[in-house]
Amino acid sequence: MRYRSRVTAPAAALIGTAAALAAAPSAHATPTLTGTSAAKTSGTPGPETLGDPVYPALGNDGYRVAAYDLDFSYDATTRLVDATATLKIRTTQALSRFSLDSLGLDIRSVRVDGRKATFEQVDEKLRVTPARTLPAKCRVTVCVEYSADPRRDLTHTGWVDTPDGFAVCCQPNSAHTVFPCNDHPSDKADFSFRLVVPNGLSGVATGRLVRTQRLDGDRTAYTYRSREPMATELIQITVGDYVVKQRQGPNGLPLRDVVPTARAEALEPALALTPGIVAWLETRLGAYPFETYGLLPCNSDDPNAFDFTGLETQTLTIYKPNYLLQAEPKIGSHMMHELVHSYFGNSVSPATWADLWINEGHADFYGLLYRYERGWPDSLGLTSMEARMKDTYARGDQWRHDSGPVAAPNAVNLFDSQRYLGGVLVLYALRNLVGEQAFNALERAFLARFRNSSASTEDYIAVASEVSGQDLTGFLRDWLYGTKTPRMPGHPDWTVTPVNPALAAPHSRKSSRSHDNSATL
Repeated sequence: MRYRSRVTAPAAALIGTAAALAAAPSAHATPTLTGTSAAKTSGTPGPETLGDPVYPALGNDGYRVAAYDLDFSYDATTRLVDATATLKIRTTQALSRFSLDSLGLDIRSVRVDGRKATFEQVDEKLRVTPARTLPAKCRVTVCVEYSADPRRDLTHTGWVDTPDGFAVCCQPNSAHTVFPCNDHPSDKADFSFRLVVPNGLSGVATGRLVRTQRLDGDRTAYTYRSREPMATELIQITVGDYVVKQRQGPNGLPLRDVVPTARAEALEPALALTPGIVAWLETRLGAYPFETYGLLPCNSDDPNAFDFTGLETQTLTIYKPNYLLQAEPKIGSHMMHELVHSYFGNSVSPATWADLWINEGHADFYGLLYRYERGWPDSLGLTSMEARMKDTYARGDQWRHDSGPVAAPNAVNLFDSQRYLGGVLVLYALRNLVGEQAFNALERAFLARFRNSSASTEDYIAVASEVSGQDLTGFLRDWLYGTKTPRMPGHPDWTVTPVNPALAAPHSRKSSRSHDNSATL
């Protein structure tokens, strides 16, 4: 187990970076061209880290990815996937070698700008040595041919095996079990997908369908393209016996649901809720940021297929199908939670995984507001945000003791309630301090400033301070990094229950990938 962090985010980042760099291979110079300076003729292996304080082994700092083109062919008989991943990258330094995050993929070949490259798999890194050293700041195309088995037993996986195909759910660190990549939300890229499937099955992916092509051998190819850049953890690729249901959302937004054919009628009441949910959120956060939205009730009743209720894969949220069979008061709040992630988490991704509270805190904040506006009791039987925040406030020191400060998680407690309700409590305190009008303005300003990129906790603090007209640095850092719960603005009578070191933490989940700590469930 990792220790529970008690340091600030900047300090944690330095610790994570140092640990990852210490584990990276030593650098060595490789001569390339002649007649130029040493700085231009030598390269080193790219650092096998992007310095994430929670997952320091993710990524490679020697390049950034501009685009991924993923070509998948699914064989319904063997249930295997034959794939080609083509990456367009830009080097950040001269590279004698670089790595892609990769786990559980059977790599057949790697080419760099059309030239065969040597490669080796080391832990969760695919190390690639190009035929020539890559100069700094050059654009390069990397092509990896491989196969994958969605049923393979791995230490962690992004694959969801279904009776008729598969889906994917890669958050936070499992995209590289589906395709080789620079697997970190700070390195967002454009995506296109080509899915070849047997006739009778559908292939669907993130983005908009741009081409359907009938092929020999009773197969069909579906091509999708994302309009906006995307973090690797947010992709969705699914194959199965689906019907694609189209409807119109507010302001002409195309809505697309991908529904198991046998479940389509039963799931329609839940699917029909989406236009109203989108309309409610647009009045608060502005226009929906992507080209389409919809739900994917994954075609699996296996309780171990994936260990969450819903996951915000971009433009197509994946759900456990039976969850959506419940009445609106049981599911509407969490449907809002997942939609909010289109803004906080997808359009604006976390700069590091320590910034996850921005995603989950906002998703629960608006999800709970939506619930209480409708008079739906929450899981504690409470019916107002004030009542839920008073209850959460009382637990504040215990949660900080058990799960660390809100913005200082580790890999074990990353998705504890502290990142969900703990994040809501921070936002509630901020709104109480600056007022609802300023709060609404700073939320929209943050989304606009960092749209289609990633943002850190410090970025959020800076925008909040700028828009509110007051320096909120100390206030927010106390709430986000302090080991004690600060006083709640507007509620001087609220009290915090003393820490009981022996108390088991029911808000801590068994799996580091479960989203079932959301207060909207």
